[in-house]
Amino acid sequence: MGFLDILLGRTRPVAPDLDRLFALPSAAVTLGAAAGFAPTGRGSVCFTTVEGRAFAEIREDVTELLGTDGERAGAPVEFSRDSYGYSWLLSRRGPDDLTSLVGDLHAVNTALEGSGFGPQLLCSLVGFEDGEGRMFALVYLYKRGTFYPFAPLPGDRRDNALELRVRAVVADELRIEEDLSRWFPVWGAPGL
Repeated sequence: MGFLDILLGRTRPVAPDLDRLFALPSAAVTLGAAAGFAPTGRGSVCFTTVEGRAFAEIREDVTELLGTDGERAGAPVEFSRDSYGYSWLLSRRGPDDLTSLVGDLHAVNTALEGSGFGPQLLCSLVGFEDGEGRMFALVYLYKRGTFYPFAPLPGDRRDNALELRVRAVVADELRIEEDLSRWFPVWGAPGL
Protein backbone atom coordinates (compact mmCIF):
# COMPACT_ATOMS: atom_id res chain seq x y z
CA MET A 1 0.00 0.00 0.00
CA GLY A 2 1.14 3.48 -0.77
CA PHE A 3 1.24 6.48 1.50
CA LEU A 4 -1.82 8.03 -0.15
CA ASP A 5 -3.77 4.81 0.29
CA ILE A 6 -3.06 4.91 4.02
CA LEU A 7 -4.05 8.57 4.33
CA LEU A 8 -7.25 8.10 2.36
CA GLY A 9 -8.20 4.90 4.18
CA ARG A 10 -8.09 2.70 1.09
CA THR A 11 -7.39 -0.97 1.44
CA ARG A 12 -6.35 -3.57 -1.06
CA PRO A 13 -8.54 -6.59 -1.58
CA VAL A 14 -7.30 -9.86 -0.18
CA ALA A 15 -5.71 -11.99 -2.89
CA PRO A 16 -7.49 -15.31 -3.31
CA ASP A 17 -5.55 -18.30 -2.08
CA LEU A 18 -7.13 -21.43 -3.52
CA ASP A 19 -4.80 -23.60 -1.45
CA ARG A 20 -6.94 -22.72 1.57
CA LEU A 21 -9.46 -25.21 0.21
CA PHE A 22 -7.07 -27.99 1.23
CA ALA A 23 -7.75 -27.17 4.90
CA LEU A 24 -11.30 -28.51 4.54
CA PRO A 25 -10.49 -32.21 5.20
CA SER A 26 -8.85 -31.29 8.51
CA ALA A 27 -11.80 -29.06 9.42
CA ALA A 28 -14.15 -31.95 8.56
CA VAL A 29 -12.42 -34.18 11.10
CA THR A 30 -12.87 -31.47 13.73
CA LEU A 31 -16.54 -31.01 12.76
CA GLY A 32 -17.13 -34.75 13.05
CA ALA A 33 -15.50 -35.04 16.45
CA ALA A 34 -16.88 -31.84 18.00
CA ALA A 35 -20.32 -31.52 16.41
CA GLY A 36 -21.21 -34.83 14.71
CA PHE A 37 -21.22 -33.47 11.14
CA ALA A 38 -19.84 -35.39 8.16
CA PRO A 39 -19.26 -34.38 4.53
CA THR A 40 -22.08 -35.16 2.09
CA GLY A 41 -19.69 -35.84 -0.80
CA ARG A 42 -21.07 -32.90 -2.77
CA GLY A 43 -19.33 -29.63 -3.55
CA SER A 44 -19.75 -26.87 -6.08
CA VAL A 45 -18.19 -23.81 -7.63
CA CYS A 46 -20.23 -20.68 -8.42
CA PHE A 47 -19.26 -18.09 -11.02
CA THR A 48 -20.94 -15.36 -13.00
CA THR A 49 -22.28 -16.70 -16.23
CA VAL A 50 -19.82 -16.50 -19.08
CA GLU A 51 -20.61 -17.13 -22.72
CA GLY A 52 -18.40 -17.71 -25.72
CA ARG A 53 -16.07 -20.26 -27.21
CA ALA A 54 -13.25 -19.72 -24.69
CA PHE A 55 -15.50 -20.62 -21.79
CA ALA A 56 -17.00 -23.57 -23.65
CA GLU A 57 -13.48 -24.95 -24.10
CA ILE A 58 -12.73 -24.53 -20.38
CA ARG A 59 -15.97 -26.34 -19.57
CA GLU A 60 -14.99 -29.23 -21.84
CA ASP A 61 -11.49 -29.33 -20.33
CA VAL A 62 -12.86 -29.40 -16.78
CA THR A 63 -15.34 -32.15 -17.65
CA GLU A 64 -12.56 -34.18 -19.26
CA LEU A 65 -10.11 -33.55 -16.41
CA LEU A 66 -12.56 -34.61 -13.71
CA GLY A 67 -13.86 -37.47 -15.86
CA THR A 68 -10.48 -39.23 -15.93
CA ASP A 69 -11.08 -40.58 -12.43
CA GLY A 70 -12.32 -44.14 -12.85
CA GLU A 71 -13.53 -44.34 -9.23
CA ARG A 72 -16.36 -41.88 -9.78
CA ALA A 73 -19.82 -43.22 -10.60
CA GLY A 74 -21.91 -41.14 -12.98
CA ALA A 75 -21.11 -37.82 -14.61
CA PRO A 76 -17.94 -36.16 -13.32
CA VAL A 77 -19.56 -32.73 -13.09
CA GLU A 78 -22.96 -31.16 -13.56
CA PHE A 79 -23.42 -27.62 -14.82
CA SER A 80 -26.50 -25.58 -13.93
CA ARG A 81 -27.72 -21.99 -13.73
CA ASP A 82 -29.67 -20.67 -10.74
CA SER A 83 -32.62 -18.28 -10.67
CA TYR A 84 -30.22 -15.34 -10.15
CA GLY A 85 -28.36 -16.13 -13.37
CA TYR A 86 -25.19 -17.53 -11.75
CA SER A 87 -23.58 -20.69 -13.07
CA TRP A 88 -22.76 -23.64 -10.84
CA LEU A 89 -20.56 -26.65 -11.35
CA LEU A 90 -21.39 -29.58 -9.03
CA SER A 91 -18.95 -32.39 -8.26
CA ARG A 92 -19.94 -35.56 -6.40
CA ARG A 93 -17.69 -37.96 -4.50
CA GLY A 94 -18.23 -40.49 -1.78
CA PRO A 95 -18.89 -38.90 1.63
CA ASP A 96 -15.63 -40.39 2.87
CA ASP A 97 -13.57 -38.93 -0.02
CA LEU A 98 -13.50 -35.23 0.88
CA THR A 99 -9.86 -34.95 -0.18
CA SER A 100 -10.74 -35.85 -3.79
CA LEU A 101 -13.75 -33.53 -3.74
CA VAL A 102 -11.58 -30.64 -2.58
CA GLY A 103 -9.11 -31.54 -5.33
CA ASP A 104 -11.95 -31.33 -7.86
CA LEU A 105 -13.04 -27.90 -6.63
CA HIS A 106 -9.45 -26.65 -6.60
CA ALA A 107 -8.92 -27.92 -10.17
CA VAL A 108 -12.05 -26.16 -11.42
CA ASN A 109 -11.15 -22.88 -9.72
CA THR A 110 -7.57 -23.09 -10.99
CA ALA A 111 -8.68 -23.84 -14.55
CA LEU A 112 -11.07 -20.89 -14.58
CA GLU A 113 -8.53 -18.57 -12.96
CA GLY A 114 -5.72 -19.69 -15.26
CA SER A 115 -7.85 -19.04 -18.34
CA GLY A 116 -8.57 -15.46 -17.34
CA PHE A 117 -11.96 -16.09 -15.74
CA GLY A 118 -10.77 -15.39 -12.17
CA PRO A 119 -12.90 -12.22 -11.88
CA GLN A 120 -16.02 -14.32 -12.58
CA LEU A 121 -15.35 -16.74 -9.69
CA LEU A 122 -17.62 -16.11 -6.71
CA CYS A 123 -17.47 -18.99 -4.26
CA SER A 124 -16.99 -22.70 -3.69
CA LEU A 125 -18.88 -24.77 -1.16
CA VAL A 126 -18.81 -28.20 0.44
CA GLY A 127 -21.90 -29.72 2.07
CA PHE A 128 -22.08 -31.30 5.55
CA GLU A 129 -24.87 -33.06 7.46
CA ASP A 130 -25.47 -34.83 10.75
CA GLY A 131 -27.58 -37.83 11.72
CA GLU A 132 -30.54 -35.58 12.59
CA GLY A 133 -30.90 -34.19 9.05
CA ARG A 134 -29.35 -30.80 9.76
CA MET A 135 -27.27 -29.53 6.85
CA PHE A 136 -24.89 -26.69 6.18
CA ALA A 137 -22.17 -25.75 3.73
CA LEU A 138 -18.76 -24.31 4.30
CA VAL A 139 -18.54 -21.57 1.71
CA TYR A 140 -15.22 -20.22 0.42
CA LEU A 141 -15.47 -16.64 -0.83
CA TYR A 142 -13.04 -16.45 -3.72
CA LYS A 143 -12.56 -12.66 -3.66
CA ARG A 144 -12.13 -12.53 0.13
CA GLY A 145 -10.06 -15.65 0.70
CA THR A 146 -12.29 -16.60 3.64
CA PHE A 147 -14.83 -19.24 4.69
CA TYR A 148 -18.20 -19.01 6.36
CA PRO A 149 -20.93 -21.54 7.22
CA PHE A 150 -24.36 -21.35 5.61
CA ALA A 151 -27.15 -23.43 7.19
CA PRO A 152 -30.47 -23.16 5.34
CA LEU A 153 -33.82 -24.05 6.85
CA PRO A 154 -37.12 -24.63 5.01
CA GLY A 155 -38.84 -21.46 3.87
CA ASP A 156 -35.72 -19.44 3.00
CA ARG A 157 -34.66 -19.14 6.62
CA ARG A 158 -31.25 -19.72 8.14
CA ASP A 159 -30.13 -21.63 11.22
CA ASN A 160 -28.02 -18.81 12.65
CA ALA A 161 -27.27 -20.72 15.85
CA LEU A 162 -25.81 -23.61 13.85
CA GLU A 163 -23.77 -21.22 11.69
CA LEU A 164 -22.24 -19.58 14.77
CA ARG A 165 -21.58 -22.98 16.34
CA VAL A 166 -19.79 -24.19 13.21
CA ARG A 167 -17.77 -20.98 13.11
CA ALA A 168 -16.60 -21.59 16.68
CA VAL A 169 -15.68 -25.22 15.93
CA VAL A 170 -13.60 -24.53 12.81
CA ALA A 171 -12.16 -21.11 13.69
CA ASP A 172 -8.71 -22.60 14.37
CA GLU A 173 -8.75 -24.63 11.13
CA LEU A 174 -10.07 -22.18 8.53
CA ARG A 175 -9.78 -18.45 7.91
CA ILE A 176 -13.34 -17.40 8.80
CA GLU A 177 -14.95 -14.27 7.30
CA GLU A 178 -15.18 -11.82 10.19
CA ASP A 179 -17.76 -9.54 8.57
CA LEU A 180 -21.08 -11.34 9.15
CA SER A 181 -22.76 -9.18 6.50
CA ARG A 182 -20.65 -11.06 3.95
CA TRP A 183 -22.13 -14.42 5.02
CA PHE A 184 -24.33 -14.40 1.93
CA PRO A 185 -27.13 -16.94 1.64
CA VAL A 186 -26.70 -19.35 -1.26
CA TRP A 187 -30.30 -20.55 -1.48
CA GLY A 188 -30.71 -23.68 -3.58
CA ALA A 189 -27.00 -24.06 -4.24
CA PRO A 190 -26.06 -27.36 -5.86
CA GLY A 191 -24.16 -29.44 -3.35
CA LEU A 192 -26.17 -28.34 -0.36
